[in-house]
Amino acid sequence: MIEGKVAVVTGGSRGMGAIIAEKLAQEGADVAVIYAGNEEKANAVCDKCITANNVRAGAYKCDVADFKSVKETVAALKKDFGTVDILINNAGVTRDKLLAMMKESEFDEVVDTSLKGAFNMVRHCCGLMIKNNGGCIINMSSVSGLMGNPGQVNYSAAKAGLVGLTKSVAKELAGKNIRCNAVAPGFIDTDMTKELLKQNPDLLNAVPLKRAGRPEDVADAVMFLIKAEYITGAVLRVDGGIAM
Repeated sequence: MIEGKVAVVTGGSRGMGAIIAEKLAQEGADVAVIYAGNEEKANAVCDKCITANNVRAGAYKCDVADFKSVKETVAALKKDFGTVDILINNAGVTRDKLLAMMKESEFDEVVDTSLKGAFNMVRHCCGLMIKNNGGCIINMSSVSGLMGNPGQVNYSAAKAGLVGLTKSVAKELAGKNIRCNAVAPGFIDTDMTKELLKQNPDLLNAVPLKRAGRPEDVADAVMFLIKAEYITGAVLRVDGGIAM
């Protein structure tokens, strides 16, 4: 089901994206790692995938918020890998600030990367999946998009938008045997959340399981949804129960 497929992971050079890319390679998928800035880390993820699993892997620098750049990158992917079977929209940034202090640019950057970036990738990859008569898309949302979070108006809006995008894409492409689901992580132990938890360690008291999750927990949920052939349009929380 995954072995021999071509998987694309945006934001794949670190954190959850890197773990997901490595899990896909362990399952036998060829992996394209999309990164925004750190070429060294992206190449390191690819090298690990190749060395440990004997699959094809390549790193591609791309601003997912740029429609034209994504189109060119997907064309390069098609040339190098032949197609795209699995798309993981994981790229995202945070620019946390209270609403009254938030700059327009800080709102735009977060929404453009997480939400528009996912649209751009789906828009340019779905044609290849339609030709294959099948595919799997997974969008990385967040519990912030399900329940809101003070200081994250931009992030919560982007992640909530991903839920709507996921459900619409799932309905539009189901007839082409293309499934689209979302994963909504809670507090996961990554570089992005370390600083937040350092500033306010009491945040974990709101989590019923009383601890942060691991990137591997999110990767396991992604693998489940890739293999779950009768699930589409779903939002799978990986949050220790915080959004119950």
